[in-house]
Amino acid sequence: MSATRLLVLGVVRMHGSAHGYQVRRELLTWSADKWANVAPGSIYHALKKMETEKLLEVASTGDHPGGPDRTAYRLTPDGETEFQHLLAKYLAESDDSAQGAYRLAAAVTFLPALPRGKALSLLRHRLNQLGGQRSSAADLLENGTSWGQPEHVNELYRLWLVSIEAQEKWLSELVTRLASGGYVMADDDEAAFGTPG
Repeated sequence: MSATRLLVLGVVRMHGSAHGYQVRRELLTWSADKWANVAPGSIYHALKKMETEKLLEVASTGDHPGGPDRTAYRLTPDGETEFQHLLAKYLAESDDSAQGAYRLAAAVTFLPALPRGKALSLLRHRLNQLGGQRSSAADLLENGTSWGQPEHVNELYRLWLVSIEAQEKWLSELVTRLASGGYVMADDDEAAFGTPG
């Protein structure tokens, strides 16, 4: 699944109801087209698809002067479940693909929608996975050429290892910030970012 799905659900959730142009404008304001690879056309497609899947329902329709009809959507209970599921999954599962990076970026955007303890648990799980990936990369770097791989391929293992170590450092620091009370989370007294409108 793409980051777009989580981002669209999150923006609609945050606004209470939103039409495609609002979702698009919000995501482009955040530059999500760059860090999550969100194409404007994919937003409208996601809205329609999730309506068909009963994750979104029509909240209102109307003509707008000088513009097209605008259908506003809101999350259904299944949509809220899907939002929470994707958010947890994308925070917890370490995936070193480009899509995995986009999904992590989308999940971090809505991190405050979770209670602090749950967010910490999911991030610590991801950190454990990264430790395993670091061990695998180090093993490949140490033993890769003995398995018949060309010596220069070690540069790829070095790149992978450095990337994993950078993610571990960032994630460890994020866990420390969250554990010490950084950021307003869903179970805090103040309204957290992404709280339904």
